[in-house]
Amino acid sequence: MEELIKKGVKAKEAANFLMKTSSVSKNEVLIRAAGLLEEKQEDILAANKKDLLKAEENGIKGALLDRLSLDKSRIKGMAVGLQEIAALKDPVGEVMNMDKRPNGLMIGKQRVPIGVIGIIYESRPNVTADAFGLCLKTGNASILRGGKEAINSNLAIQTVLQQALADSGFPVEAVQLVENTKRESAMALMKLNDYLDLLIPRGGAGLIKTVVENSTVPVIETGVGNCHIYVDSKAHTGMANKIIINAKTQRPGVCNAAESLLIHSSLAEKYIPEICKNLAAKNVEIRGDKRVLKYYPRAKLATEEDWATEYLDLIISVKIVNSLDEAMDHIGKYGTKHSEAIITEDYSHAQRFLNEIDAAAVYVNASTRFTDGYEFGYGAEIGISTQKLHARGPMGLNELTTTKYIIYGNGQVRDL
Repeated sequence: MEELIKKGVKAKEAANFLMKTSSVSKNEVLIRAAGLLEEKQEDILAANKKDLLKAEENGIKGALLDRLSLDKSRIKGMAVGLQEIAALKDPVGEVMNMDKRPNGLMIGKQRVPIGVIGIIYESRPNVTADAFGLCLKTGNASILRGGKEAINSNLAIQTVLQQALADSGFPVEAVQLVENTKRESAMALMKLNDYLDLLIPRGGAGLIKTVVENSTVPVIETGVGNCHIYVDSKAHTGMANKIIINAKTQRPGVCNAAESLLIHSSLAEKYIPEICKNLAAKNVEIRGDKRVLKYYPRAKLATEEDWATEYLDLIISVKIVNSLDEAMDHIGKYGTKHSEAIITEDYSHAQRFLNEIDAAAVYVNASTRFTDGYEFGYGAEIGISTQKLHARGPMGLNELTTTKYIIYGNGQVRDL
């Protein structure tokens, strides 16, 4: 698409500018953008209202509508996010090691920007500000392609961000939004090899699968979270109650919310009615196996599809297992390598779970909701990488850089 080629050319130019820009100057832009987000919040909220009305007309509701919604507190959160990114250490230019070879060469590895990063995302307009902040701080230009459901909100936020760039003498093309929200624009972005150095999809399983299967630009997979909590035979059930309710209901429409609950059979008779009643009181729909229905008849019978589903809603699948091994086998079969948790007082069970579960984040006696850049102390993140190459877990500043080797010599030549 001609629009994307033009954006790609401008993004390359902006990336060259950012590569030579000081941390102080980048931080000034971030602080300026944070102030403008709050100053222009009425414009952003008016744009968001248009998106919400359209979404409601199209039948979007519940957690999905919540992901799209902005209010003054969420805009404040976006602004604070940019301020926090400004306060973080700039990784660009860091020399991670420097070794001297026998021939006198000094060889080191240095963090550098990736270049131009494309991000395809759905619903959540706060991603526009987060992506801008993280990419700018790390010296990367960004081309953002949000979903059609948030186009007005994203455009309003882009206007603010580009004003902050212009006010500071930066090229406004350091962040660009793809205004064409048809499928063809997403497919074209996946083929923009001449201009994009990396593409990050952030959204549901369908979006991520489409990008991974069709992109010729290098991709980092993020986001799909069929997260499990296993209540072990040695669990403290009072603790389990608090963790499960938090992980499922605190914000059900996000990727680190719990979607599946596994309970050891030795606890089933007493604990299944208790936890299901507590979840139902929070309007959570229970989908359980046949044994769960025996102890909680109000549950719906789970299907094979339920075990593999990321609901992003007030729904949870519940299964009774006979051992730690059965729980880990179930997670290995149906999990998405995002966040998994065990509730147990048994040290050896906890250590086995930590060592044997293959996921970006593995918890003992804590809610999966903590898988987040802010909660880990890294500031905002682009998403949660569920793959193993380059980056895994919250993708913060370090994960948006690459490295190059720098070599100091004093006349060395190679003999062989």
